[in-house]
Amino acid sequence: MATRIDRRFKDLAREGRAALVAFVMAGDPDLATSLNLLQALPKAGADVIEVGMPFTDPMADGPAIQAAGLRALAAGTTLEKTLALVADFRKTDQTTPIVLMGYYNPIYVYGVTAFLAKAKEAGVDGLIVVDLPPEEDAELCLPALAAGLNFIRLATPTTDEARLPAVLANTSGFVYYVSITGITGAAAPDLSKVAAAVERIKQHTSLPVAIGFGVKNAESAAALAAHANGVVVGSALVEALRASLDAHGKATAKSVDTVAGLVADLAKGVRSAAAMAR
Repeated sequence: MATRIDRRFKDLAREGRAALVAFVMAGDPDLATSLNLLQALPKAGADVIEVGMPFTDPMADGPAIQAAGLRALAAGTTLEKTLALVADFRKTDQTTPIVLMGYYNPIYVYGVTAFLAKAKEAGVDGLIVVDLPPEEDAELCLPALAAGLNFIRLATPTTDEARLPAVLANTSGFVYYVSITGITGAAAPDLSKVAAAVERIKQHTSLPVAIGFGVKNAESAAALAAHANGVVVGSALVEALRASLDAHGKATAKSVDTVAGLVADLAKGVRSAAAMAR
């Protein structure tokens, strides 16, 4: 059965453009602001939303997302509250795909069966769990697929031809191509290498490929959108939110509008790539 993610990428393929995938951390800097931000993202032009699950040891994330997770944890955000946040979002938006992104430990502690049931009930469409390799698919990936959730896998510049089939075997929804070697927000991707990598991945799968890591503005989003089915932006949005906070790390009247404004600019960049390709 098709998920919201499947339907969204099919719709965008018919439109001839890439998706803008926007990442925000659940509960950053507080749950009320987080909900307001989620509600603002689709209106600003986000096609898919990734919601970070705060964790104390986010090994793949750079300083910006690490700090966002710590702010969220300090505000009392838990996995239970993250799922409730998605459920609240679904009260006013039944169409925008939601992907939970994070690490396995909080899910394991919560209980896989209970987590998947609650996630499905809340309106989650897919999962990205960065520290579960294909060899551990029985832990979460296969149960998630059985529950009707997409399980989105990351491919990286070091994923070679021998490894790629294993990475793609149970992947669904889309493939997330990490455009740089390293942590989130660390560097700008090399476009020629990214284009070649996406082409190589597409030789192994019919799934959409979205590119993430290193996307900072409309120009970089447009450049990557020309080579992929989606562009993922995280650190730039999280940093824009941080810059809008007051001296005590609390939300201000401009916090939501600041992030939504950047998303609108990024959305224009993604759409401009499609216009230039026509």
